[in-house]
Amino acid sequence: MRYTLPLLFSAIVLTMVSCQRTQPQNVDAEDKAKQDSIERVRKAEEEERKRPRTADDIVLAKDLLFEKYTLEDKYEYKDTFRVFQWDKIKERLAYIENFQREHNDYGIIVNYKNKNGEAPTVANFKRNAYKRVSDTLGTERYQSAPLYKEGETKLPTIYARDGSLVKYLSADTLAMVKIKGLTNFEGEWDIPKRYVKPIGDTATFRHVVVVDVTNQNICALEHADNGWIVRSMNPATTGRHAPPYAMETPTGIFVLQEQKTKMFYYRDGTTSIEGFAPWASRFTNGAYIHGVPVNNPKGQIVEYSWSLGTTPRSHMCVRNASSHAKFVYDWIKPGLSLVIVID
Repeated sequence: MRYTLPLLFSAIVLTMVSCQRTQPQNVDAEDKAKQDSIERVRKAEEEERKRPRTADDIVLAKDLLFEKYTLEDKYEYKDTFRVFQWDKIKERLAYIENFQREHNDYGIIVNYKNKNGEAPTVANFKRNAYKRVSDTLGTERYQSAPLYKEGETKLPTIYARDGSLVKYLSADTLAMVKIKGLTNFEGEWDIPKRYVKPIGDTATFRHVVVVDVTNQNICALEHADNGWIVRSMNPATTGRHAPPYAMETPTGIFVLQEQKTKMFYYRDGTTSIEGFAPWASRFTNGAYIHGVPVNNPKGQIVEYSWSLGTTPRSHMCVRNASSHAKFVYDWIKPGLSLVIVID
């Protein structure tokens, strides 16, 4: 017994010493595993953040700010149905989110009524149904800007439509600047500086209006932290193909450029003012989102028309109920909002 107790004590001491030597190694291994796990999560989050967004990533929620004349997602029209094409809208919103994740020094193509000069004729041109010069993609010379291949200065290759969004690739201090098309045309091009209006590298496009020329409807969407919020869903009427004066509303993505409380318009083929359209927001060429036209320059605003949401019948513009046009007018801001036209 005298020998057993010292031996037992020695064994306990040796065990404690062994544990003390092993414990720091175990702690170090646990810390490393935890740090590795955190790093894997960080890398996964970084990869997810950089991943291009698709339509499946776009989350839509409804919280209407304008509630008059609201249409359902799918609604009856005559003996058929019309819809809001949410899948197609999500595709456009994903595209907008993707280019805004990059650092862009933005500009807008501007040549309303050829105010910056008529564009030269492209090398390969054709005349459309309106007898106007157009490029091979169908974009008219009138109110558009010329796009030149790098190093080319004699003849442009194609035209850029008024209201298109671009990214500067060179300083805007030169007579000829290099740009990249973000909406309505692709690729890198040289363009005379006077056709591009800079809007800087801090512009954020959080307000979007979508016009559907097939279903004759319009909706407003606002970007939020967790997706996009639908703010209105209304009937609309778009432009019709009727040369020489009426034209279809062009499809594409455009920057809202200017607004007028009253947009006065001429009688076809004259310079005589026939009437006005209230609460007008222009996005390309002479295309405005506006209220019901009044065929009297001194007339009163008309709230609604039976023709809204039926068939194309305007000259290029997008007609709305006048109160909805007022909502859009107050809600979107020139240079910071986009108008998407889909078919």
